[in-house]
Amino acid sequence: MPTRPVLLDCDPGHDDALAIILAAAHPALDLRAISTVAGNQTLPKTTLNARRICTVAGIEDVPIVSGRAAPLRGPALVAEDVHGESGLDGPAFGPPQVPLTSTDGIGYLRDMLRASQAPMTVVATGPLTNIAALLLSAPDVVERIEEIVFMGGSTAEGNTTPYAEFNMIADPEAADIVVHSGVPVTMCGLNVTHQALADDRVCAEIAALNSPLAGICVELLGFFASTYRQLWGFPAPPVHDPVAVARVAEPELVSCELSRVDIELTGSYTRGATVVDRFARTGREPNARVATHLDHERFFAALLDAIRELSTRDPNREDPR
Repeated sequence: MPTRPVLLDCDPGHDDALAIILAAAHPALDLRAISTVAGNQTLPKTTLNARRICTVAGIEDVPIVSGRAAPLRGPALVAEDVHGESGLDGPAFGPPQVPLTSTDGIGYLRDMLRASQAPMTVVATGPLTNIAALLLSAPDVVERIEEIVFMGGSTAEGNTTPYAEFNMIADPEAADIVVHSGVPVTMCGLNVTHQALADDRVCAEIAALNSPLAGICVELLGFFASTYRQLWGFPAPPVHDPVAVARVAEPELVSCELSRVDIELTGSYTRGATVVDRFARTGREPNARVATHLDHERFFAALLDAIRELSTRDPNREDPR
């Protein structure tokens, strides 16, 4: 079966960790590189966390590169209240064995896109700083990107301010550049990712795999569940970021509609909001696919398969912790 070449830009982050696992193991995807950005934690921490996850999951053949440490404008915003001091609080990780390939993430992605024989898909699960910086510095790569699928935004309320989701408010200017870049864009916002609740049954099925990686995933979800319960009263944690990966790997799992999306840049109370014109009230041309519905059962089956696949690649592998 032909695979789709993918670049994953992320800010690990508990749900980013699961996105890395799904992107690396899904048979429909060819994960070419992982780039990191400041977001859920500072850039050094998100980069370390990407290396940690790749180490425990045995993902040793995918380059990891670090990108921007701050948004295009203003200071960096981190989500320590959600992801903890390390950005991956919960499990105990040993020293990562997977190296960092480059600290020039923007240049690395630019060169990879220019050298690729076929256009590549960018999946972004953190603030869109790296992707906007790439488009600004190398406009020619627009033709080398098949699609940008990002986790961020919402068709309704936000989770960091009343109307802004974290990845959008962390760098609204970058999000504005991406949605108006001319590259086909798909937005997987809170309205769909809040359908991806990792409830007790899901966690039990992961635990039943009885592997070191599965154990780490359960611990990650346990910590994530506690912060979501405390901050928002959720009964189970939503695993936002793998939804964007699933949309690329199995598009039928994530239903979308064509809409106009704009980013609020100046509102006193609404900066970072994704303004989604679902009913064409403004008369402006649609510029994005907006995810609306998730097939919960099939989504978590795909995620479970990915954890199982990475757990069984080397049955003699010792617990890397």
